[in-house]
Order: sequence, then structure tokens, then C-alpha cells
Amino acid sequence: MKPLIHAAAEMAESGIRRLLVISGENAWCEEQAVTLARALPGDWLWVGNAPGLPVNCAPSAVRTLLGQEFLHAVFDARSGLDAEALAVLAGTLKAGSWLVLLTPDWTAWPEQADSDAARWSDSPQPIATPHFIHHLQRSMQSDAEVVCWRQDQRFELKPFPLRPRWQAASGAPQQEQERILTELLAMAPGVAVVTAPRGRGKSALAGMLLARLAGSGLVTAPSRAATDVIAAHANEAFEFVAPDALLAALPSLHADWLIIDEAAALPGQVLRKLIHRFPRVLLTTTIQGYEGTGRGFLLKFCASVPQLRQYSLSAPIRWAMGDPLERFIAGALLFDDEDFSDAPQGEIHCSVVEQTAWDQQPERAAGLYRLLSGAHYRTSPLDLRRMMDAPGQRFIAAATAEKTVGALWLVEEGGLGDALSQAVWAGFRRPRGNLVAQSLAAHGGDPLAATLKGWRVSRIAVHPARQREGAGQALVAFARRHLPACDYLSVSFGYTPELWRFWQACGFTLVRFGSHREASSGCYTAMALFPLTPEGESLTRLAHQRLQRDAGWLQPWVEEALPVSGKASTLNESDWRELAGFAWAHRPLETSVGSLHRLLHASSLPLLALRGRLEKRLALNVLCRQLRLSGRKALLAVQRREAAMALASLDAARAQALKEWVLQLQFFH
Repeated sequence: MKPLIHAAAEMAESGIRRLLVISGENAWCEEQAVTLARALPGDWLWVGNAPGLPVNCAPSAVRTLLGQEFLHAVFDARSGLDAEALAVLAGTLKAGSWLVLLTPDWTAWPEQADSDAARWSDSPQPIATPHFIHHLQRSMQSDAEVVCWRQDQRFELKPFPLRPRWQAASGAPQQEQERILTELLAMAPGVAVVTAPRGRGKSALAGMLLARLAGSGLVTAPSRAATDVIAAHANEAFEFVAPDALLAALPSLHADWLIIDEAAALPGQVLRKLIHRFPRVLLTTTIQGYEGTGRGFLLKFCASVPQLRQYSLSAPIRWAMGDPLERFIAGALLFDDEDFSDAPQGEIHCSVVEQTAWDQQPERAAGLYRLLSGAHYRTSPLDLRRMMDAPGQRFIAAATAEKTVGALWLVEEGGLGDALSQAVWAGFRRPRGNLVAQSLAAHGGDPLAATLKGWRVSRIAVHPARQREGAGQALVAFARRHLPACDYLSVSFGYTPELWRFWQACGFTLVRFGSHREASSGCYTAMALFPLTPEGESLTRLAHQRLQRDAGWLQPWVEEALPVSGKASTLNESDWRELAGFAWAHRPLETSVGSLHRLLHASSLPLLALRGRLEKRLALNVLCRQLRLSGRKALLAVQRREAAMALASLDAARAQALKEWVLQLQFFH
């Protein structure tokens, strides 16, 4: 223990943190960690589901620690490793800290089931994650400043390189901060963005700006708790308004500056509305790390803002430059995503990249991940773990001789049994995974839709310098030719006309259009299929025809021009089946809008709850008040009863037969 205690003192003087891996049997690992905690003063936070120290936190709650600081911590990975929680914990540690990682026996670890896999693998039981663990072990063994203490080996702490004494920040602006502050205070009306890895002082910078303003300023962010650092530096000038409240108050709310902290975590549509309502706007965001924002924020949103002023902070404030713990976490979790600064040259060829490439060609696999991470807003360590070890994944790379320029990530879906697919259609079951396959059943008209097998496009990316050359279409075409046998390719995406034009050009047919904007993207969810078998063609044709029949009824609920048209008014057999699912099972009203409109057209009954919502489009609270109902749940129950009454009034025998069939779907085997 003495060498570790001595090393901690040297780490505090040089302003750095390090990783200490303790690997072996459960009891032995815990004994060493607890002994070290007793011998070395510090906070000693224990992150794990079976805490061994008084100050502790579950991995699932570790994000609540952001903004706090601890001296020394233990991360218990003996039964499973939540990579994001590990990264978050590292970001809370003070200079001079050990991050103690407890792991299973070193040799057995890659084949041990990982309890964290249940969150991201869509497997019913925890699975082994050999590719990730081998990658982690290689990263540890190749880093001279990671200390590995294995039960099966004699422990020896080798000397570390000498480092200069570190001068902790005084609270005054650092050189980088002062330069940016000076420019912001003199800025003409417009938008500025400050990006940085965590720990660089971008939130402090925002608070300092508020404190120096001659005029007024407002702060908004995804959560109030995340703005404590801004508040601490702004003092009395700090005023927070939540994004939704800010949008609602925009016509009457005025300020000289709006500061949006962690802007990449807000939907682009929300950001666009906000930045046009204030004379000066400062966006701050973390573009790499466990926030999972990626450089997509810079590429997609910032690139669309005219004359945007971009700033970045590189010097860490809470620890010294070149901190070993930060370097290890960034390297092991591939936080240094593709920055797209170099334009790759040469002819592009597509090929399949197997998950085994993480062991056999790690740089090739890492290049694929970095491209996907750099191009998407919210790629996170959870995606890295899924990419490495989750079953049913497929990867295709488009590359020149030297560099990956395009990536396609597909996920296997469907193949559910008849009974389970019908239970999904009725709303009685929602098994994990199978995003599009389940949606085809749950939101579509075919109860057996989820029995077909498909591959869903999870992510697709092309290097900005090689876009509009057909690389994206080439990736999709290559996938069609080289996938295992299936009925269709599918994609679920946040609808924009530009994105839809791309998927149309790839040969996809639109089969679903959501009625609510997604919080993450601010867009409506759209789904499209590319059929590969006669069964897939039939499913695609029927789903598209259903969307066409419903489009005219759906359009008033959507603030986007639908790319399909049609408005059928006559009930057909599919409508009867769908209405039975609404009346006597759990299919949502939003899914059944077209069929319900056709039912109202065919029925002469009052049906006040249905007509009030669909024909008059009354707000839910207004309709509940008119009908003297307690809330949404009570209203939906009345609407289901009204649908049942209307069906029975049209054809009692047919309605009864459908009711009996639907109710049997919940008792599947």
C-alpha cells in the first residue's frame, strides 16, 4: 500500500489522476480496495450495486454526480461494466486521485457474462463481451501509467515519469477564457459557440460573461442542475429559464444575451427557434466524451447558422495537461472521434466489417466507430459496447486505400412467432428490441408483420468531403447484396425532406409517419422499407397503401407536409381489425386515426369523446373537462368503449367475433 500512497502524493503535486486496476477473486479485490481506502485519506466514493464503502452510488445514478468533485473512488466492475458511468466518475475526480477499478480475474474476464449487457444487447440474459474486454485489457497493458494489480501476479509499482509541479486554478479566468470573453463582450449581434471536452471551463466562461455584461442575460439548458457552475460564476446575474418555458414565453421575454448550456443535448428545431429571438446567443457544448453529442452538432446544426463565431477551450482547469486518467478513458472509449479535417482521396470500395475485427484489425474497426461517432449527435459508450459485442449486428465500410469514408450499421430484427407478433399488434406485449419490426405490427395493419425478418439501418455516415458522390447509396446497395437472407431492409429516421430524398434514391418506400415530434431530434419519426422477398414486397405494398389511405386524416395532426397523399372514407376489412384492436385491446388512438375517422364517418352515434378529439380536435384537458372525466386515462377508456359501441351498431356479429379474437391474443404461448 505504501507505494500507492506515495504515488498519490506525487500525483497531487503534479495535478494528475491515474487508474488502478485490481483484478482477481471478488473477496480479494474488495479487501485490497477497502484496505487502501482506510490507509489513504480521501472521499472514497464507491460506484457499484454492492457498495463496500460508506459513500456510494449505483452506476445508474452516477450522472447525478456531475458538477461534484471527489478525492479517490472505486468503480466496481466485477459483475458488469457500465462504460458511461466509468467515464462520468473519472470526470468527477480531483487532481491527486486514484480511480480504482475492480475487475474479475484477468484471464476469465473476457468470457464472463456482463450484467450491464442487459441494457444494450437486447438479449434476455447477460452475455459475455469478449471484444470490449480484450480491447480494454489491451488499452490498460499498453498504457505505462495504468497500474494493474493482479491476484495471480506479484505486485510491483514501477517508477513514473517525473512531472512539473502543478498550479491549481485560482478562479480567475485562464488565458484562453479571457481571450474568448474579450471577444464575446465586443461581439456584434449574432451567435457564438464554445466547445470543449469536459473540465475545460466552458460553463465557468459562460458565468463570467454574465457577470461582466452591461445588459441582461438569460440561461437555459437541458436541466437546471447542470447550470450550477454558471450560477457560481455569474452571481446575481444568473437567471435560468427551462427550454419549454422559454419557448412559451418568447413573444414577451427579452434579454440582451441568451446562453444555452450543453446546447447539443437540445433538439435542433428548439435551438433554431431560440437563437432567432435574441440579439446575441452563446451556445456551449461538450463535443466528445460520455455526453454522446459527437461532432454532429458542429457539422449539422452549427454549419446551418450563418456567420457563426466558433471558439474552443483545450487547456484543462481541474487537472494538469496530459492527465493520465483522462487520456486512458478517452483512448479506451474512443472519445477522440473523427474531426473530418482531412479529405480522404482515392477510389471507394465497400466491404463487410465483422465484430471480430476489434481483435484482428482494431484500427479498422475503430475507424468505423469514429466516423459514426463524429457524424451523429448522440453516439455514446453504450453504442460502442453494442457495436463490439451485441448479437445481430452488421457493419459495412466504404473506404479508400488509406481511410474509412463511409459506414453503415445494421441491426437484425423480426422473426417473432405468430402469437407474439399478434400480441405486439394488439398492444399486449412490447418485447425488447426489434424497433421497426415491432412498429410494423404495433402501428401497422398486419398482426403478423413482426414474423418477417429484416435488417434495420441503425446508423449511416459518409465523410463530409466525400458526400454527394453516391457513397451512401453504394453502402445500401452493397448491404442488399451481402446480407444474410431476410425479407426487407428498413430504416427509422427523423423526417426531413432532404433525408427522405436520400432514402427514396436508395429505393425505399415510406410505410409510416409519426404524429408526434421526437424530443431528441425535433422531427417526426418516419419508417421506410426496401423489400427483398415476395413476402417483404407484400408487407411493403400493404403498409404503404395504408399510409396513403390515412394521409389526409393524419395531415392535420402533423406540422410537416406529408410526402404521400390520400384520404379513404370507407371502412375495409383491415380497418375493422384495427378498430377491434383499439376497442378491445391496447392499440393507441394515434395509431388508429385513419380507421377511427372512417368509423365516425360510417356511424350515426354521438360518440362525443371520439368526435371531440378527432373531428373537433379539442385539447385533451378541454375534452376531459367537457365530459367530466378525471384525465387522459379515463378519456381513452371512454373512447375505446365508444369505438366498441360503434362497431357493434354497424355489425354486431362481426364485432363480437373480432372482440373474441382480439381478447385471445393476450393468452399466447
